Amino acid sequence: MAEVSSCSVQIIGGDGSFNVDGLHHFVRATNLPDRGRDYAVVAIVGPQSSGKSTLMNHLFDTKFKEMDAFEGRSQTTKGIWIDKCAGIEPFTIAMDLEGTDGCERGEDDTAFEKQSALFALAIADVVVINIWCHDIGREQASNRPLLKTVFQVMMRLFSPRKTTLLFVIRDKTKTPLEKLESNLREDIKKFLNPRDHEGAPLSEFFNVEVTALSSYEEKEEQFKEQVAELRERFFHSISPGLAGDSRGVVPASGFSLSAQWIWKDIKENKDLDLPAHKVMVATVRCEEIANEKLHCLFANEGWLVLEADIQVRPVPEFRKRLDAVLDTYLSEYDRETIYFDDDVRTVKRQYLQSKALEEAYKRVPNWPAPTPAPAPPSIWSNLPAAVSIAVSVAEFVVNFLT
Repeated sequence: MAEVSSCSVQIIGGDGSFNVDGLHHFVRATNLPDRGRDYAVVAIVGPQSSGKSTLMNHLFDTKFKEMDAFEGRSQTTKGIWIDKCAGIEPFTIAMDLEGTDGCERGEDDTAFEKQSALFALAIADVVVINIWCHDIGREQASNRPLLKTVFQVMMRLFSPRKTTLLFVIRDKTKTPLEKLESNLREDIKKFLNPRDHEGAPLSEFFNVEVTALSSYEEKEEQFKEQVAELRERFFHSISPGLAGDSRGVVPASGFSLSAQWIWKDIKENKDLDLPAHKVMVATVRCEEIANEKLHCLFANEGWLVLEADIQVRPVPEFRKRLDAVLDTYLSEYDRETIYFDDDVRTVKRQYLQSKALEEAYKRVPNWPAPTPAPAPPSIWSNLPAAVSIAVSVAEFVVNFLT
């Protein structure tokens, strides 16, 4: 695993290992959890040595390592790296993926390519597909393995939202963009299996955008001007914009956990059910936040004074004073969980309240504990079966690990 720098972080190594500490460092350093749902993820995929990192660095002022053309064409990016896009609102995470079709992994080792492509489709709001202009329309072209990989893994992804596929045609020739786009869409159709999609067009699954850039090596100034224009499209990208479809977005405080679980499922060759996955993340994060508030409550000065008073004399207004302290942390819980699944956050709020009262009365001498209210029998009855099962499994895993 490569070392974490202050600029970019390798979250997945070339061997497929997940850099948990590195991602946690990135999340803390960038204050990502404070963003709620107001953030976007942009990933780039493409053939090896096609200028992916160079494009991301010019587009977002990131610090990904670039290939040195004077050293020859070889693998530069290994695994998956992330960085914060500079000067872009909303908060945008750039994700740089290892290039496809590289000789370092060999002709037959496409497993990591498929895994990383699926990870990008599952995590990112926008997937930039970096392709050579001279390859469009050719039967034997370097972009064909890439396109085949993207549309093969697409069928393993169950998600309610449509990811934006932004095709960036590199080293544009004199051929009009409209003609290039038409030829590109014809290429894409060859990889869509009508039996899998029941004849549905590509637009049913993705928002497709196409743009073209001049050669960076031969027309550098023109390239930079075009990239600057493209950069403007990422400002306010979720209101609406390139990343306008916010259905199923995991709140920022759950991003790290979500990324880890998605990669784990991909490595275990499981199909991804993102709605159920979202509920599992909500279950863990809401309970973590509830436990944090519980800890803070019993360290609160108001509670400590109340606890000291009750040890020496009766306090008739005990419950009123306790509720005043508890309400503070229930309000904080509500603020911090507002973007998570409503049913999950309601259940975990009840958990916080009941645990707080239970623990408080345990600390009061000779005071009968309140009779807990019966749990609402239908709290999960309105949830889809898959979601209910996901919550149960998540709670079992959390309880087992703790």
